[in-house]
Amino acid sequence: QVQLVESGGGLMQPGGSLRLSCVASGRDISFYPAGWYRQAPGKQRELVAEITSGGSPNYADSVKGRFTISRDNTLNTVYLQMNSLKPEDTAVYYCNVQGILNDYWGQGTQVTVSS
Repeated sequence: QVQLVESGGGLMQPGGSLRLSCVASGRDISFYPAGWYRQAPGKQRELVAEITSGGSPNYADSVKGRFTISRDNTLNTVYLQMNSLKPEDTAVYYCNVQGILNDYWGQGTQVTVSS
């Protein structure tokens, strides 16, 4: 079983930056793909960025060039660096790890971009 705990969300002005962290416990996640999703009020959860076990990233078009996903396997942690934040980035951000038999999710962290 994998437990995921996100942190780093908060209130930020447009154009600012935040870094989200997702710390995994219970199992080594270095062999599993991982990703960040977000869900805005009234909208479906959507993929923001994902990263393979080998470190290859993939991004939603809406965040390309602004967000960077990375992982530190020594810390069992996945990060999302978010730059040039926009109001439309406001959402609850969730960490996801794709296990062999199960998908694991964190509890989410709120990101609000507003002046």
